[in-house]
Amino acid sequence: MPRVLGVDIPGRKRVEYALQYIHGIGPARAKAIVVESKIDPATRADDLTPDDLRLVINIIQTRFRVEGDLRREVSQNIRRLISIGSYRGIRHRRGLPVRGQRTSTNARTRKGPRRTVGAVRGKEARAAVKTD
Repeated sequence: MPRVLGVDIPGRKRVEYALQYIHGIGPARAKAIVVESKIDPATRADDLTPDDLRLVINIIQTRFRVEGDLRREVSQNIRRLISIGSYRGIRHRRGLPVRGQRTSTNARTRKGPRRTVGAVRGKEARAAVKTD
């Protein structure tokens, strides 16, 4: 497993797919990095020479914001939205969908598991209410 910018990329995968394990590099950027570094796209990540790795790391560091810097920037953007009280910031604060999705049904990923509202009682409690 080669290590690129603090991330272990899978060695048995082709280079353009292995690079996508780095936060901030998707399919298009990975392909651009492979083309710019003039590495054979069929090469596996384990087969990269130290010079190839150095070249790839250099390209990534000079052209793209990845990993820690990118995560920090995204979290600062979200914190800024929350602090200015924008609609999107309020949605982030409440843990609701931010981009206009419906919430009456679905949205379970953001809202979490269902919480039942109202009394859910056992048979004894229901029987006691009926006799009153």
